[in-house]
Amino acid sequence: MQEIKVIGIGGIGCALLPHLARYLRAGGEPARVTLVDGDAFEPRNADRQAFSESGNKAKVKAVEMARQFEGLSFRAMPEYVTPENVGRIIRSGDVVFLGVDNHKTRRLVSDHCQVLGDVVLISGGNDYTDGNVQVYLRRAGRDVTLPLTRYHPEIADPKDRSPHEMSCDELAREAAPQLLFTNLAVASAMLIAFYACRLGKLQYGEVYLDILEGKTNPIARPPTPEPPDLST
Repeated sequence: MQEIKVIGIGGIGCALLPHLARYLRAGGEPARVTLVDGDAFEPRNADRQAFSESGNKAKVKAVEMARQFEGLSFRAMPEYVTPENVGRIIRSGDVVFLGVDNHKTRRLVSDHCQVLGDVVLISGGNDYTDGNVQVYLRRAGRDVTLPLTRYHPEIADPKDRSPHEMSCDELAREAAPQLLFTNLAVASAMLIAFYACRLGKLQYGEVYLDILEGKTNPIARPPTPEPPDLST
């Protein structure tokens, strides 16, 4: 059974999940979709997040998805990803959709995936009207594309904190404004990358998009040797 992990059930996660489920149901392949998020839905985010009731996002959305898509398996992990649980949440062979809004979690997940034999990591993020999707693939213990940290120093050396390190008030204060349309565009680009991976036709490791300019710019990220360290 294919194990799919959706980490971060916010604007991107809510946009991605129904279409992922429809694709999996139409394909008829056995899969289990695990929703991972330690946060609770707040009505003030209803303009870009779809939940039928208040409560932990992973739990509420897993119940909703199971009701809507009979025959598919959904489960909830109502927790943030941390150094202590990342090995339990993400395992070799998984497909991981990462829709978090902080670089520290992206670094943690990317670093963990680097030690796995096989994994598909598709990470999406956005500012208000632009965003990007990164695809990190490993096959038989080798990189097919590059980890999230390679061309993104803000991920390699994050200055922010993970959600599990912050209080509810701090999370509310530091949350950046997001636009529903950009969430939809990023979720769509993540699903397209997933489909290309399944067909063995992925031609890029990252996609930049801007919804106001109507631009989608794919960039190849093939493995290359690390640049020499000239500081020593």
